[in-house]
Amino acid sequence: MAALALFLALVLALSAGHKLIERDRLGVAAARLAGVDGAIGPVLSLTAAAIEGAAALALVLPGLQPLGGVIAALVWSAYGLALWRRKGMSLDCGCTFAAREKPVDGVAVARAAALAGLALAVAAAPSDPISIETPFAALALLALYLALGELAAIPAPQKRKA
Repeated sequence: MAALALFLALVLALSAGHKLIERDRLGVAAARLAGVDGAIGPVLSLTAAAIEGAAALALVLPGLQPLGGVIAALVWSAYGLALWRRKGMSLDCGCTFAAREKPVDGVAVARAAALAGLALAVAAAPSDPISIETPFAALALLALYLALGELAAIPAPQKRKA
């Protein structure tokens, strides 16, 4: 479970850093996802970044790993719920590093739900010591996750009318 915990911590840390670097874009995305006034979006985005950062840190500290898993699961559950409420709506959800406006689909909701489920699994499992292989396994999972995210961002082909 150490590799999974580190993988989730990396996803959270990247997400938090992304929100800090792309404050304007992700502030708008947060406001649209939450369905609130645009002026509140940056506050929501920075709050999410702080919570993600705290969860990431907790996930790599053995004594706090269960707490980190629960916090991460709550973050991804809230995100998944926000996406589900906007399903079909065309927006930039902030899911990728590049700005991409597309309709929110089941893949985005399922990705958030899967991450929440993995975080709960980490929260429920005993903390494993970090071995030499742990970072490599976590980075391999991260590479797969990022690749799948890019594949999911490819627009579906339009059906041709006969």
